[in-house]
Amino acid sequence: MFLFILLLFTIFVLTAAYLKGRYNETYWRKRGVKFDNRNRLMGPFWDFITGDRAFFEILVDMYKKYPDEPAVGFGSLWTPALYVKDVTNVLYVVQGSMFIDRGVDYIEDDYLADNILFMSGARWKLMRQKMTPLFTSAKLKNMYYIMDKSAQDFIEYLHNHPVKQKPKETYETLTTFCCAAVGAAVFGVSSKSTFDSPFLDMAKKAARANLLTNIKFALASLSPKLFKALRLKFFKEFEPFFIGAMKQVFRQREQENVKKHDFADICLSIQKNGVMKNEDENIEMQPTDELLAAQGFFFFIAGVEPAASSVFGAMIEIGRHSEIQKRVQEEVDNVFDKYDGKLSFDAISEMEYLDNVINEALRVYPPIGFSTRRCTEDTVLPVGNIKIEKGTAIFTPIYEYHHDAKYFENPQEFNPDRFADKKNLGVIYQPFGFGNRTCIGMRYAKLQVKCGLAHIIHNFELKTVVGKGGIKFHKEQVQLRIENVDVEYIPRKEKRM
Repeated sequence: MFLFILLLFTIFVLTAAYLKGRYNETYWRKRGVKFDNRNRLMGPFWDFITGDRAFFEILVDMYKKYPDEPAVGFGSLWTPALYVKDVTNVLYVVQGSMFIDRGVDYIEDDYLADNILFMSGARWKLMRQKMTPLFTSAKLKNMYYIMDKSAQDFIEYLHNHPVKQKPKETYETLTTFCCAAVGAAVFGVSSKSTFDSPFLDMAKKAARANLLTNIKFALASLSPKLFKALRLKFFKEFEPFFIGAMKQVFRQREQENVKKHDFADICLSIQKNGVMKNEDENIEMQPTDELLAAQGFFFFIAGVEPAASSVFGAMIEIGRHSEIQKRVQEEVDNVFDKYDGKLSFDAISEMEYLDNVINEALRVYPPIGFSTRRCTEDTVLPVGNIKIEKGTAIFTPIYEYHHDAKYFENPQEFNPDRFADKKNLGVIYQPFGFGNRTCIGMRYAKLQVKCGLAHIIHNFELKTVVGKGGIKFHKEQVQLRIENVDVEYIPRKEKRM
């Protein structure tokens, strides 16, 4: 009897899955949209869960498979999902008010998920408005000396520990520098050693993918309502430590009554002003310690691993191209000479070729591989006249554009000079996103990356070691994490001061 019931249940599930898959295909074909039918029910999420590739790599396959389509529909359980490829359509999405949401739902007591990355609508607008002052030019200039001190500590550590100069775990070592820089500059939290940050282990664990987080990512994308109904949480395990740490920082800062112009200062200022309001949107938010700690949590996980990846990507290419390395060393050395061996905010701003190298590295290895949005009202994409219903999940290219010969000549070539004229490339170049949800900490991240690289290049020759099979990427949900490659630090014998 049990086997008979199990058989009936299996037949029911398979039939329901087949019918839903056919519905997904019909849904997009009726709208004149090409449908990717490799898995009608779950689309690329099935390949992601069962395979060993990053999600962006699966989207790259779709980008190449349908070169002339403005958009491609794919299976996504109960939520219509569309991969938008055409540049005009992508601009319409990333700049449109009806696509302002990321499309991530979370339950109310998942406190650390209530941050400006996941927030939607009016709440997101209000919180972003309150957090933006943290990254003004004046604030960045005030923070710079802390970044520079972290970079100097990092160089000293490499000199004192020659084993770390060898091509082993280069990326892991870089995350420690980025963690210390973010902790000290943004949060005013420092430790005796750059490599003894209490936040380092948390930042690594929160950003790294595993089977459970991969399943959560797929389910949150396939069916946000089901994800919420199951009361799944993204960052519950980190709440006691991080919220507790932020509360301690807030209370200590209140007692010190000293302005440091960092994240803690902005949080206390917000709390002092009481309820946050946006009367135009008729929205109010209580600036609780938990809500503000959630914003800090986002800055941490968004500021450590992506920044480390950006430094690492630039180091890889510098170490592979001797002529580029010599040119960037010459520029960095000249600036150090000009400013008596010290690197100020103004000094680092003069390193234009290093800027180009970083920008090109961000083209080749953007911190994230694609972008997501959720449609909040019915609309029509301009190219293809594609009707989009409220609730549709939208995926847009980043890595794909960066490596498309239509937009970048010889995209496989690492050529910093392609950024020499500083022209605005628009949506085809978006290492930190584009449009209304561009990364709020973009300017901070680039400054931190530039500072770290300048000190590294001034002190070391770089030699890239690529493993068998070439450069590969770790299985990640959104980020690009480079695998199978390391960089050797070789102390420069004739370093100019």
